[in-house]
Amino acid sequence: MFQAKYPKYPSFAALLEDLAARQPEAPALRFGAAGCKSYLAFQKDVQARAEALKAGGKRCLGVLCDGSYACVREIFAAALAGMQLVLLDENLPEEELPALIRKTDIDALWGEDALDADLTPWLTRGAADGAGRVLFFTSGTTDSSKAVVLTQASLCASAWNGGALLPLSPEDRLLCLLPLNHVFGFVCGLLWGLSCGACVALGRGARYYAEDLKHFSPTAVAVVPMLLGFLLKQEALNQGLRLVLIGAGDCPPALPAAVKARGIRVSFGYGLTECSSGVALSLGEDPYAMQICPDFRVRVAEDGELLIENESCMMQGYCKDPAATAAVLRDGVLRTGDLGRLDEKGLLHVTGRKKEILVFPDGTKLFLPEYEARLRSVLPERDFAVIELKAAPALVLRGRETEREAVTRALEPLMRELPLSRRLKRVILDPSPLPRTATGKIQRWILQQKVVSQYDKN
Repeated sequence: MFQAKYPKYPSFAALLEDLAARQPEAPALRFGAAGCKSYLAFQKDVQARAEALKAGGKRCLGVLCDGSYACVREIFAAALAGMQLVLLDENLPEEELPALIRKTDIDALWGEDALDADLTPWLTRGAADGAGRVLFFTSGTTDSSKAVVLTQASLCASAWNGGALLPLSPEDRLLCLLPLNHVFGFVCGLLWGLSCGACVALGRGARYYAEDLKHFSPTAVAVVPMLLGFLLKQEALNQGLRLVLIGAGDCPPALPAAVKARGIRVSFGYGLTECSSGVALSLGEDPYAMQICPDFRVRVAEDGELLIENESCMMQGYCKDPAATAAVLRDGVLRTGDLGRLDEKGLLHVTGRKKEILVFPDGTKLFLPEYEARLRSVLPERDFAVIELKAAPALVLRGRETEREAVTRALEPLMRELPLSRRLKRVILDPSPLPRTATGKIQRWILQQKVVSQYDKN
């Protein structure tokens, strides 16, 4: 049904070789105040850096992703040099890095000059069989983060799937605002544009989010819901922007509606790190009714869980964790942990997370995101989340004890409407920001641990 305009590249090297030959002088990357590299110039830069990396004799490079041109060049060069790549958050606390280095066999780091501590003692002997592998860490919203083993081929196939449904052209300019150490940012902020032969503009960091749309004047941009909300408040969406791709989190309907009201096409995407990013994209008027990407097969289990099969984009597994791999990937079928349905047209509707369902002792269930949406109607503009505490819902709200009376008063009308089993059993006011991933998702498991350790000792 859908035909991609460009090949499904087997590697980053094949992508660069093809595009440098077909459109050598076309802009590949724009960056900084006025930096620009054509496809041919980018390929030459990558090849030169790859030779230097080969001479160094290292086998696994950990990249602290800052989104710069030098960072993108390093990623592609390490891939060409046959190294295993591990893409890391540049803002990770230094004390967390040694464990990640050991877990993924990193023997060299790029970006370590930005760190105060010397991590050399923690470097390993490298990955013996890591050529072609690219490791991303899951966002860890409901469990501790795992290192997902993907490949250059699976990431290129994912970009091809996206281009089959939402093609870009060499005349397009895709703005990359999202962190490259997240698979959505890497595939939909970078690789999607390059695989279509478009120009990718590399954002200059969080301080410049709003300014970068004016500075680079993109025709397409990939965002997470939290970032889109910020851009809309800043009235930052530029003239000439024709497509906004939203992914990596639940999105309030008001956000895509606000974009569409500006005459800009909106597409909402569903994907997982384990599938190299996108599984389905919305193409019609309903942003939550999504066309399944060409290479994927999706079915719904009896309990509503989405089960996914794909030979070209599926992960090889979780690094050094066969038990966790076997728990979700069986006979080529990924158990996503997500809930959803397929409508009469075969379009996918994602309705939530299995792990975000609170099951009461009497067998009744409470879907936490829906519950939080009801609470938000009486607690607007507040940062909060609901967790399970002693088999009952508890609200954790950012605030101070002096606000308790006002919060209780605001909640009372809604609580009276709910069955007793669904009423909040405890309201915890905490002045600290709620733990979130880089894409804005609540890390409910971290919040649960904190509450149990600090507020539920008795």
